[in-house]
Amino acid sequence: MATTYLTRVFGTPTNGKKFTFSAWMKKGTLSGDQAFFSTGNSSDPITTFRWNSDGKIYLFYLSSSSMVWEFATNSLYRDCNGWYNVVIAFDSTESSAGDRLKLWVNGEQITTWSTQVNPALDMTPTMNTAVRHDLGTNGPGGNYFTGLMSHVHFVDGTAYPASTFGSTDATTGNWKINTNPTVTYGDNGFFLLKNDASLTDQSGEGNNFTLGGGTLTKTEDNPSNVFATLNPTDVMKQSGGIYVPTFSNGNLTIAAAADYNYQTFGTISPETGKWYWEMKIDVANTTGHRLGVFFGNDKTHSGSYYYGANAFYIHQNGQIYYNGSNTVYMSSYTAGDIISVALDVTNGNIYMSKNGGASDSTWADGSGNNNQAFPGTSINGKLGASWISGPATPFFDVYGTGNKESVNFGNGYFGTSAVSSAGTNASNIGIFEYDVPTGYTALSTKGLNL
Repeated sequence: MATTYLTRVFGTPTNGKKFTFSAWMKKGTLSGDQAFFSTGNSSDPITTFRWNSDGKIYLFYLSSSSMVWEFATNSLYRDCNGWYNVVIAFDSTESSAGDRLKLWVNGEQITTWSTQVNPALDMTPTMNTAVRHDLGTNGPGGNYFTGLMSHVHFVDGTAYPASTFGSTDATTGNWKINTNPTVTYGDNGFFLLKNDASLTDQSGEGNNFTLGGGTLTKTEDNPSNVFATLNPTDVMKQSGGIYVPTFSNGNLTIAAAADYNYQTFGTISPETGKWYWEMKIDVANTTGHRLGVFFGNDKTHSGSYYYGANAFYIHQNGQIYYNGSNTVYMSSYTAGDIISVALDVTNGNIYMSKNGGASDSTWADGSGNNNQAFPGTSINGKLGASWISGPATPFFDVYGTGNKESVNFGNGYFGTSAVSSAGTNASNIGIFEYDVPTGYTALSTKGLNL
């Protein structure tokens, strides 16, 4: 969401002492406090539900400059790849103080807290009263939530358990989404972001939200099919230090803040299978872009960028580096160009093409072969099983102040711009700019289970 947030002024509640909030969320970054639901205008009084910078979930009601109630988890939530289902049930009419606020994360109820100040009996917080409510910020104007949201429910007048909104999969043991929960929403209740980026309330109560700021985009990434993103917790360690790129757009865009190599990886590292993704150059102030595949687990190196036996990547100037050597296979690329990557981990093939292969396509086998059909059904671009070992991870590098690139792992967007004309995709998993080669699919949990 970055600086995107949704807003609505509530009306008179069905019952201001009882409510339930449920949402599926995929975190974008680990830095900063990030509010996912709040009331007020960044002023006193205010009720806020947020992800803390330390990884905890923090829930509080502030009034007259004092904390009326507050809760902070012991558990730390630091996964930027998977989705979390957070369910918060509030009922100040409960006789037992410890039952007045309940929290579940992926179906597990939190029973111990690092901070616990319980609500008073029969008290009414600002949440679910006739004040402004915001999704994705605290205020608005600060503590923006930087990730993704899906299936956001608010129930006015009833405190429901997590089992209303999800259940444990009998096969995998994972917490899975209930796409159509049976609830009574109440006068202020709503159901947003069910299957798209619409701000229309799906609960039947007509409590539509408006876009308060930023850009709201649809994503194929969802709780039932988790797509790869760039990983803010996995960056290349260099001799000069660790340089973390600026991540945005749900960790699908990276930018360089200075003249250093900012390198990161995808969140999914397959050991078998055939996979496809695309990368677009957004800004090219210098020839400072690289993308490719890294093999293995040791991502430490001594130079300013990786040039060794475990990496295969193409530089913006057209050079392809592999197995500790390099040669020119493709023409250079620049702002607006899209590079496609088809990776066959099982057989050790890597194919790349620029702008769908209309002007340039290539494959590499270490012998100077290039300009072959992409991805080619009669040629063997095998890099060699002796060279390829360990998991295969998408690899990205951006160098030079202001340079920026966006990745499409199947969400159908480069940054906030949708693909201009979706290509064919036999697997029906993900949306890409160009045709997905036969037998290849998106790096996602459904793709892994094909």
